Amino acid sequence: MAHNALSLTRRRMMTVTLGAATGSVLSSLPSASAAPAKERRFGKMRLGLATYTWGKDWNVPQLIEKLPQAGVFGVELRTNMNWAHGVETSLSAAERREVKQRFADSPVELVALACSERMDWPDPERLKKAVEAAKAHVKLSHDVGSGSLRIFPNTFHKDVPREKTIAQIARAASEVGAYAAEWGQFIDLEAHGPAGELPTMAAIMKRVTQPNVRVRLNSDMRDIKGEGFDANFALVKDHLAATVHIHNLKSEFPYRRQFELLMKEGWEGWILMENSEKVPDRLAAIIEQREIWEKTMTAIL
Repeated sequence: MAHNALSLTRRRMMTVTLGAATGSVLSSLPSASAAPAKERRFGKMRLGLATYTWGKDWNVPQLIEKLPQAGVFGVELRTNMNWAHGVETSLSAAERREVKQRFADSPVELVALACSERMDWPDPERLKKAVEAAKAHVKLSHDVGSGSLRIFPNTFHKDVPREKTIAQIARAASEVGAYAAEWGQFIDLEAHGPAGELPTMAAIMKRVTQPNVRVRLNSDMRDIKGEGFDANFALVKDHLAATVHIHNLKSEFPYRRQFELLMKEGWEGWILMENSEKVPDRLAAIIEQREIWEKTMTAIL
């Protein structure tokens, strides 16, 4: 990439605006930071953070500073919520290049963006708006150096047959996926909302026409319903995205079994912490979750 007035190096950092028109976020890198902790990888799995919600108050430079201190080297940025990182579709071309360069010059990989767009709306105009907004996020994801965009299925609606909603979600996700393919992007259709149960996700994927549309596991207790976690996992294992959302590793969800099955499948990707618990020290909480993850993976191996 050619250097210009907005280019950043490790020796020369400029203050730039990364916010929307309603409230800019001025971000500058700290002058000093603690040494990064060592990252541990297990097979082809890596641990990262989703900025919903533990990272919502950290701007891009702060994420780049703090995550390596916690031994975490990947991040997903949540959009549509005016979080401190300021990475939204309102960014100019120059600001997008700035974000991309900041991550390129750091040890932290920008893994994905996660938008709020959902593909279930029964109203055609609302659905069209959601699809177009998702496409705008695809372009943003490409421009800032991310590899995938998360979207929602998301729910069923009164007086609309389930099969009709399933078919609609598949068509809409396929349309977004076709656009994403033009930009070298993946679409992570997250197992979220009432339409996000794994058997339903399997039914959706039977109708999806784009190979870059994949299923993101969301580590929900309902994944053990019916015939059990192994059976539900098997329904979607051939369609998995390279990202998984996890929550509190101290919860009752069968995380160890999920990691075992992912390992068995030779899955390669990022385990993204999407914790929402209120904690007094988020950095310490991230470290604790990382240590639990490492201990669990070590026991598996």
